[in-house]
Parts: sequence; C-alpha cells; structure tokens
Amino acid sequence: MTSYIVLINWTDQGVRDVRSSPKRLDAAKKLLGEMGGSFKQFYLTMGEYDMVAIAEAPDDAVVARFALILGQGGNIRTRTLKAFPELAYREIIASLG
Repeated sequence: MTSYIVLINWTDQGVRDVRSSPKRLDAAKKLLGEMGGSFKQFYLTMGEYDMVAIAEAPDDAVVARFALILGQGGNIRTRTLKAFPELAYREIIASLG
C-alpha cells in the first residue's frame, strides 16, 4: 500500500456545519475502506490546515478519486501528498551514486 498525507481545510460551508464534521469523517473512512484503503491517523490541527490525515491506498488513482468525491460534497478542500517511508527514502538517496 502507498501512503499519503492529506492536508484538509474546511470550506465556508463545512465550517458552518462543523458539528456534522465527525459524521462526515466516519463516512470518509468508510468510503476509503470500500475503495481498498484506510486512514492510519487523523488530526485536528492549528495553523495553515484545519485537519491532517495519514492514509494508505492501493494506488494514486484511488486517492485521486477519493479526494474528488470528498470535494464534491463542498465541505472541505484537500491537498494530497504521496509519502515515501524511511526505507524508500534511504533507497532513493542511495541510488544517487
């Protein structure tokens, strides 16, 4: 499975209905699970982003579809980063020669 870091901000609509946010998170977790992925960590954050999720999915296309489906709801905007674990990081650096 590939790891992804998802940076999330509420839209105006999403923050107006913030009390429903936990239910939307549960629905998002269920959706990603049905797509073959999972949430590994989730954080409410202070600063530039409102929330951060660490997720795993079979491939980039699954995560792209997932982000687009979430965006269609109009409650959040996401930025998704593909994450390389430490072992991959070391292999990439070692391959530089």
